Order: sequence, then structure tokens, then C-alpha cells
Amino acid sequence: MDGRLVQNSQVALNNHKETDIFEKCHKFTTAKEIMDAGVYPYFRVLESAQDPEVVVDGRKMIMIGSNNYLGLTNHPRVKEAAIDAVRKYGSGCAGSRFLSGTLDIHVALEKKLALFMRKETSLIFSTGFQTNLGVIASLVGKDDIVLIDKMDHASIIDGCRLSFGEIKKYRHNDMEDLERLLQQYNDKAKLIIVDGVFSMEGDIVNLPDVVRLAKQYGARVMVDDAHGIGVLGRTGRGTAEHFGIEDEVDLIMGTYSKSLASIGGFIAGSKEIIHYIKHSARAFIFSASPPPASVASVSAAIDIIQAEPVHRERLWHNTNKMLKGFRALGFDTGTSETPIIPVIVGDDMKAFTMARILHDRGVFVNVAVSPAVPSGKALIRTSYMATHTDEQLEKVLKEFEQAGKILNII
Repeated sequence: MDGRLVQNSQVALNNHKETDIFEKCHKFTTAKEIMDAGVYPYFRVLESAQDPEVVVDGRKMIMIGSNNYLGLTNHPRVKEAAIDAVRKYGSGCAGSRFLSGTLDIHVALEKKLALFMRKETSLIFSTGFQTNLGVIASLVGKDDIVLIDKMDHASIIDGCRLSFGEIKKYRHNDMEDLERLLQQYNDKAKLIIVDGVFSMEGDIVNLPDVVRLAKQYGARVMVDDAHGIGVLGRTGRGTAEHFGIEDEVDLIMGTYSKSLASIGGFIAGSKEIIHYIKHSARAFIFSASPPPASVASVSAAIDIIQAEPVHRERLWHNTNKMLKGFRALGFDTGTSETPIIPVIVGDDMKAFTMARILHDRGVFVNVAVSPAVPSGKALIRTSYMATHTDEQLEKVLKEFEQAGKILNII
């Protein structure tokens, strides 16, 4: 009887294959093809901290695929702060900020972040992704327009999709195209959302012109500064400080998983706007609050950034060295001007193959293909830390040169 039931079930499934929601899973073969080719570059398992050298499969590799720009995730002060917080508060909060999960250190960090970002107040979320989902979906209503750069991060795009507003994309860093849209929707409430530093290209948003156009057409401006905070600006406060227009940006969003050495996110702005988000952002209200260790780590990282500018100075030494080195070898690094340096390869399989060659030679890099980058613009994404040594970076350049010649890229 059981055998007949199984057989009948299989027949029924075959008859309804076109409407089986799992059918797409069976048809998805792309990743398996890359695995079969021996060049699959994702989900590699690290057996050590996010340092300039990491251990993968028991072997040391130079890590140039991390967003640990200032090298603070393994800093003794950051680790001690996390340990002390766990000792006092335990491992988690077991509730949302809205109800039972607000600790005194959450409130203290929000005050510290507001001061650091030179805004009236801030609100912290459990992840950076949730920050964008919650903020955008709460602010953009059904009669509003949200304008985003074509290369904005996926979390911005998803936040826009969760809102009831109309989404309009403009060409990457193209101010004429942005103005065209602003003119077209001049009679609507508008929010412009941009990355401060674009996470694949490594270039910086033309923020002064974004702000100028926003004022001209009555729009508000939100900057996702995940890759700018700790990196850009005279004191590491990010893209707005870099351009000297901190007072002219309405909202600044940041994440902890880059320079701030943990996981989570925040939004900083005026008290009235943050108060509204605090009471309307579903990703905030219905999520468990950030764990004590994460909060304490961020607080310690901010103290280090403010007290020890040497980390940022060293990061820029390494960044300039690698930009100059790659370009001297003949690699295309696009429009990068930050510690995110893409090596543009073009063909997807060539990018996968190059990453495998580098992996075998002891260099850990990331691969980005469509839809993360435009079709035909596959790249090797490299990123640098303040804690990289010149010796490590020279080895990276040497191995890139060899890989580039093997694949006829240079």
C-alpha cells in the first residue's frame, strides 16, 4: 500500500510539474556547473580570524576579500569589550527593542553614534540589511518617489521594493540622468538614496551634486555609508565629511560589519525623523535587538577610530600602493578610488578561473558576476586592511601578475 501511495504521488507530481513551486530548484544548474569545473569560489570556510592572513583548509592565505578595513575585528580592545559585555548581559537580549530588549548599552551606543556622525540622534538595528529595509519601507509611501543609483546595494533595492513608493533608477553616478528624473517627478515627495562608496566599483558618489540637485527639486537625501565610515573623511566619519557637507545630508546609514568590527547597522539623522522610524519600521520593531557583544564591540571600535588615526592612515597607504601597482601591471581597476579595488576581467568563467588560480597560489579574493555587476563586466573584487604589510601586498601583486599572464588579461 505504501509503495502504491509513493508511486501515485510521483505521478501526480509529474502531472503538475509546470506548477510545482520547487521545479525552479531542480532547473538551477549554474552553481553545479561551476563546481564541476573546479572553479566554484563561494562559501569557502575560514578557520581563523579576519586578519590579513587567514587559514583555509589548514593552509595560510593572504586575505584581500574582507571588508575589515581598519583591521579592528581582532583588535584586543574590541574583543575584551565583547567579552565583558557577555559577562554582564549574557549572550542575547531575548526580545525586540520595542518591548523587552533595550539595554542601557543600546541607548549609550545610539548617543555615541549620533555624536560620531554629528547628527541629532541615531537608531541601531540588528543588521545593516535590516536597517535599509526598515528605514526605506517606513519613509517611502504609496504616493512617493524613491530615486536610486543603478549600482546601489541590494539592501537598498529590497527596501524600496518593500515600500509602497514608485522606484526610479538613474545611471550610475550620472547627475544629468538624476536631474531628468527629478524634473519628471517635481510635483512628488522624493527621497534620493545613494551608496557613499559603491561596494563593487570602489568609487565615491558625487555627493555634492546629489545634494545640490536635491535642494533644487525639493528632495531628501539618504546616504548608505557602509563602506565610507572609518575610511573616508578627515576623522573617518565617512563620505559626507569627505566632501565637507555633513549638515546637508538628511540621513546617514552605516553598518558595523566593515570598519566597526561587528554586525548590525544604524541610521542617524534628526530627532523627529528617527522618532518616526523608531515607531514605524517593521524590520526594527519585529526583530530581536542586537546582542550585547556586538554593541560593545562597535562602541570600542568607535573609540579606537577617534583616538588612533594611524589605522586609517595605514589603510590609505595600502590602498594607494595597490591602486598604483595594479594599474602599473596593466589591469583595469575601473573608477576605483578607495580600498575596494576591482580587477575587471569581463567574462564570467575567466573571473572564476582567475580566482581559482589565485586561491591555489595562496591569495583569497572574491568574484562578482551578473547581476552583482553588469553583464560582461565580471570582476575580481579585492579590498584592503590597515593591517596588511607591504610584503603581503607585494606577494599579491606578484600572484596577480602571474594569473593575469596565464589568462592573457595583461
